[in-house]
Formats: sequence, structure tokens, C-alpha cells
Amino acid sequence: MTGARVAVVGIHGHGASHVRNVARLAEAGRAELVAVADPQGADDLPASVQVFSGLDELLAATEVDVVVICTPIQTHVPLAELAMRAGADVLLEKPPTASMAEFEQLSAVVAETGRACQVGFQAQASEATLKLASMVAEGQLGEIRGISAVGKWVRKARYFQRARWSGRRRLDGVDVVDGAVTNPLAHAAAAALLLDGSTGVDDVRSIETELYRANPIESDDTSTVRITTGRGTPILIAVTLCAIDHLEASVIVHGSEGRAVLTYQSDLIGDTKYGRADLLENLLAHRADPAVPLYVPLAATGGFTRVVEAVRTAPDPVAIPPELVRWEGEGLERRPIVLDVENWIDRASDELALFSEIGAPWTTWTTQPREMS
Repeated sequence: MTGARVAVVGIHGHGASHVRNVARLAEAGRAELVAVADPQGADDLPASVQVFSGLDELLAATEVDVVVICTPIQTHVPLAELAMRAGADVLLEKPPTASMAEFEQLSAVVAETGRACQVGFQAQASEATLKLASMVAEGQLGEIRGISAVGKWVRKARYFQRARWSGRRRLDGVDVVDGAVTNPLAHAAAAALLLDGSTGVDDVRSIETELYRANPIESDDTSTVRITTGRGTPILIAVTLCAIDHLEASVIVHGSEGRAVLTYQSDLIGDTKYGRADLLENLLAHRADPAVPLYVPLAATGGFTRVVEAVRTAPDPVAIPPELVRWEGEGLERRPIVLDVENWIDRASDELALFSEIGAPWTTWTTQPREMS
């Protein structure tokens, strides 16, 4: 028994983890890695795995059941549509689309083809996330004052130079919408929406954005975003890629009867550790029995895509004044540290407030935007 025939598109960087995961499932007889597609080619793959430069060539040459897509954001929709129209189910990395228009287009393809499209928000398959969502829904934390998503990360110059699209809002006239809120820390926003039971397009009432950047990039690296859901819950996202130290992101539920902290990367609620399901395994189980629900069907990322759309249509991020930034390292190790950003993020989280509402200095400092180098 070899299981489902799987192809992986985009096998370098995070894509390599998908290749390893298929290999793990192959050992259990659940899947078979039959082909990969990547313009950079491939090394260290079994001789039985065919290698192509693009998905169109792959689909023309071999039959596959599932396509895993881990490619630049702006390529997600055309590749997913190509795979589904060829009869394959799809595991699509996050963010699934760069705009609401693309989301609607891809949703139409899912409906038309009847294929499954699972989105790579791994934290949605964490028992910790789902347990906390149940606690919120059951009222165990009392009345919910709000939910905050906090990220204090470090990203060096190497990160923004790894690909042409990295750090871009648009590339060659096409929306990319990379940035702290929509890509590296997208899991935080998506998990917060899940905890509120507000994952659908119509579950979001309004979105306010405040986007800033310390790096010489187009996209945001230090931002607050406030979502108001249809339930009236404020969800405050406060994130940076310019912290002193790289800390795990967290989602905090503020309730009248208690406060719960989800550290989704480690599957923790407080100090209690939980397990996590695998999204590809779940997709394979759904293929075998449609009664098995997907953890992250495309429709369940509609609320998050509303956030992407708000960031896409927001004014370009404002440059943080150089007086408020300290630089460390050289070359590809060079990185900015926004002074005292951790404290401002904590205040934004506690008060469910935007940076400007609590007087973060980069929001009140009058300066001209710096030219990008």
C-alpha cells in the first residue's frame, strides 16, 4: 500500500518540511511522494521522485491526488486553481490569497471542482487552540473583554533578501501583501479569530490598521491592527519583527472570570501542553471519508483574508524615525531594534488599543519617510 500520490510545489525553505512530512507519511503507507516542482531544482530526493520546474509540467506528466503548495504568496491562487482543475486536492500554505478578490476567485474554484482545499494554518489543528476555543464558547472565562495577539520576533536582513517578493506589498504590478501581520505572524491573527468563533468572511465587522516599518522594505514590520468581530469582540494584533529577542507568539483571551494565554507554536495553554494534528494527514483522512472535516478549509480563512485585504488597501507603512531604532549586526545579519517596542506591544495587548491610542513615540514623531535602499 502506497497511499495517496502527493506532489510538493516549492521545496526549499519551509517547503522542505512538507517534503519531510510526506516522507514520514510514506513510511506509514499513507502517502507517496511522486513528484516535486521548483524552478531551483531539487537535490537529495529518491530516484523515484520526478522533478519539474513548474506545476503545469508536473501535472501534464504524472497523475497526482494531492498537491502541497508552498510558494510565493502571489502564486498561490493560480497554482491552487491549476491543481484543483486537474482533479487534485490541495494543501495551500498561508496566507491563502493576497486579496478578497482572489479569495472569492479561489472559493469559486473549490465550489466548481468539488476539490478540497486545506490552508496551512497549523495552529488551527492544535488541541490547545481548539480547547481554548471551547472554553471561550462555553463561557468558562466569563464575558470576553477582548482577545489580543502578540508577536515579538526578530528578522534579520537575510530574511528580507531570501526572495524577490519578501518584504513587498506589490511585485511587478501584482499584490503580494507580505508583512508582519499577514505572513510571519499570520497564525496569531488567524488563531485569535478562531478563538472568537469568527473565522468566516461575514464574521468580521470592521478592521483598523496602523502599519509601521523600521527595515528598508515596503511592508510592515511593526504594527497594530484591531478587528471588531460580529460578536462585538475586539481583537487587537500587536506585532513586531524588530524585537530585542525572538519570543514565541501568543494569543491572550481577556475574560471577566480569568485570562488565558495560548502559546500556539508550542501548543500550550498556560503551562499545559497539548497535542497537534497534522494538516496533510487530516486532508488525506478527509479524502478517504468526506465525513471527516478539514481543520482549515478555505472558507474558514475568510475572516483572516478580510485582515489581509485591510492591510493591502491601507496606506503604505510609515517609516519609524531613525532616532527610535538601534541597528545591530552587519551584512545579512544586520537588523533593527525598535526602542522599547516590547513594552508598547504589551500595553497595546493589555488595553486592546492601537499604538497611536497609547502614544507610542513613532506614532507622534513628525518625520519624512525614509527612502528604501
